[in-house]
Amino acid sequence: MSSSAVSKTSSEVNPRTTHYEFLGPPGAFAISFGVPFMTYALYFGCSEHTGGCPPPLDTALILDSLSSLEWWKGLWDTQATLLYLGWYAFIVAAWAVLPGDWVEGVTLRTGGKKKYKINAFSTFLLTAGITAGIIYRYGPQPLTFIYEKWVGLTTAAILMSIVQGLGCYLASFREGAILALGGNSGNPIYDFYIGRELNPSIGSFDLKTFNELRPGLILWVLIDVGLACEQAVRRGGSITDSMWLVLAFQGWYVVDALYNEPAIFTTMDITTDGFGFMLAVGDLAWVPFVYSLQARYLVFNQVELGPVNTALVIAVNLAGYYIFRSSNGEKNDFRNGRNPKNLQFMQTERGTKLLTSGWWGRSRHPNYMGDLLMAFAWSLPTGFNTPITYFYVIYFAVLLIHRERRDDEACEKKYGKDWKKYKTLVPWRIVPYVY
Repeated sequence: MSSSAVSKTSSEVNPRTTHYEFLGPPGAFAISFGVPFMTYALYFGCSEHTGGCPPPLDTALILDSLSSLEWWKGLWDTQATLLYLGWYAFIVAAWAVLPGDWVEGVTLRTGGKKKYKINAFSTFLLTAGITAGIIYRYGPQPLTFIYEKWVGLTTAAILMSIVQGLGCYLASFREGAILALGGNSGNPIYDFYIGRELNPSIGSFDLKTFNELRPGLILWVLIDVGLACEQAVRRGGSITDSMWLVLAFQGWYVVDALYNEPAIFTTMDITTDGFGFMLAVGDLAWVPFVYSLQARYLVFNQVELGPVNTALVIAVNLAGYYIFRSSNGEKNDFRNGRNPKNLQFMQTERGTKLLTSGWWGRSRHPNYMGDLLMAFAWSLPTGFNTPITYFYVIYFAVLLIHRERRDDEACEKKYGKDWKKYKTLVPWRIVPYVY
């Protein structure tokens, strides 16, 4: 084959990105610094070690801290870094050793399909079993290091994200790499952030799908358990009903995601986005250390809800879960050629069908509505003394609105005039009669 033919084939498989997201390179640069900054800010802005949630505003003290080399050195903890690296190595080993089915993902632009190993749920069960054994044998004290070494563990996770993002960016220049359609702009700052290669892998080990479910999500639950242990030590062995709710809600959410692992292979993160710093820092640092904010708050602000308030919070969470799971069930049935509810749909010129009744007739993303209700229920156990513990709900709403807009834009390109017709049949984006 001639070099011109090779060049032509390469450009067809990996076309240049012509459309920026996140306001292009300046936005990518700002978010790359902003996410680690916010991760630390949510700790220092809501911590008993800094004086509360939020602590008293002392501009001079903040400026003195930021200008102090000792303060910056305090972000590093060698022992915490080794613990985090040990955790990551354990999760990789579990992926390799534990049995699991191999399933095919969607068809790639080259016509082939990647195979993924399904054993995230069994990895969680192994982790949960070891954790339960430690608590049963030694009590809650051994897991309180998670609370004590919070900053060092956060730093280790952020550094791991940077290493993976940079490594994947550099590795994407090898011959034969399939690049993400949105990550081949030629601008190194933007491509590093958004992800240049679609599926960076080491042999059969796919880094993106691995990080999507295992090291961050399972660590999130482990952190929650560690924070509950810290509260238990302080209270002489018991934990509050509010802490139980946070453990149950967030733990169930993670278990549900891990048990339904094959569902991620059709999500935008896997099929469309490259793996760069954006996904790495989100999976490894943001999810476990930001999403556990409510549990960390409850360590030093112990809230007892009582039976009535507990029941109300549970009702909100169950309503969200029902909408989330029921709507996703309708979609998955329909995609697999089943329609047990006899839902209405419209036929498109592409030959595909779009649901126009059931949950998907109420809004174009009813599963997002369920997600938001669950997120709200996770924050309710903290009470209403501070808005900081509701950060996740606000952030998640912004994230889902942005994701919905991206999806709408992609579907408009995919379906053309059929998408405009569909939007007249299903006018609401997420929440019926609201948005």
